[in-house]
Amino acid sequence: MARVTVYTTPSCPYCVQAKRLLAERGIPYDEVDVGGDPVLRDEMVARAGGKRTVPQIFIDGAHVGGYVELRALADRGGLADLP
Repeated sequence: MARVTVYTTPSCPYCVQAKRLLAERGIPYDEVDVGGDPVLRDEMVARAGGKRTVPQIFIDGAHVGGYVELRALADRGGLADLP
């Protein structure tokens, strides 16, 4: 099973949408709240190639991007084999 990691903050509407999309498809994910933790935020930025916005989503360590990229991947059928 693929490992999905979603870096989020509590007040981010795109984070909510990304988590909802994954949940609707039955895809488990690890959520990392970077809202109040600069060390975790720095980890996210490093993994995401300098991107500072949330969500930042990774599947099996590969950077997918944010919600828009996750939605596009889902629309192309790219999440079909994950659950």
